[in-house]
Amino acid sequence: MVTQETIDAERARLGLDRPLGVQFADWMVGLVTLDLGKSMWTDRPVTEEIGLRLELTMQVAIMATIFAVLIAIPLGTISALFKDTWVDYAVRLITIAGLAVPSFWLGMIIILALLYWFNWLPPITYTPIYVDPVANISQLIWPALAVGYRYSAVVARMVRSSIVEVMKEDYIRTARAKGVFEKLVVARHAMRNALLPAITVIGLEFAFLIGGLVVTEQVFNLNGLGKLFVQAVSRNDFTLIQAIVMLIAVVFIVTNLIVDLLYALFDPRIRLGGK
Repeated sequence: MVTQETIDAERARLGLDRPLGVQFADWMVGLVTLDLGKSMWTDRPVTEEIGLRLELTMQVAIMATIFAVLIAIPLGTISALFKDTWVDYAVRLITIAGLAVPSFWLGMIIILALLYWFNWLPPITYTPIYVDPVANISQLIWPALAVGYRYSAVVARMVRSSIVEVMKEDYIRTARAKGVFEKLVVARHAMRNALLPAITVIGLEFAFLIGGLVVTEQVFNLNGLGKLFVQAVSRNDFTLIQAIVMLIAVVFIVTNLIVDLLYALFDPRIRLGGK
């Protein structure tokens, strides 16, 4: 049984015997100076625990975003331009499958396919890209593909819906009436406006990937931020939990800021001082 002296000593060590205002002020100072305390489980600095895994998670999220954009924008555009044709139905079938298939299940299928057809498995030890790019890509490309497929399905459906709506606008009919080539109508007039909702989805999905790849990381044996989050919760490591939550919140805020700046890039009407 834990004695009261031990409890008091631990409260003093953690600073819990001080007023709440003082604790909050100390935590805010630590937040600004990136001193978020020590993990209650490993007794190592929280920033060190997160830093070891953030690089891997960020790389997977960036690679998945690149795959999603490269796949989704062409598919969504083709689906919208060939609306209600067999091409549209084929693309919609692909995107519906992407929404229905969990990324971790697709990851297991990828691993089994690599093992069955090529008798090869991705490396199970993470290697930074600056140490060995080949080993790094050969490990992370598969989880990025598994996650990027679902990601691309969401974005492609948004792109399709946006282009279908934009193609009904008056300025599109005016451009066609002036004799502008159809490719220019789509590229210069339709796409720039239709991409605004898609950019929002891309940004939100990217922020979600920072902490939402728990099961996928387990399938591919990746020691990422999502896995660390689950371990912190299971071990009641409150110091680490609040640091990860704060990190994910910052990622969402920064991502939304970047999305707002991209709005101005694609749509000159919303630039500061624009008329």
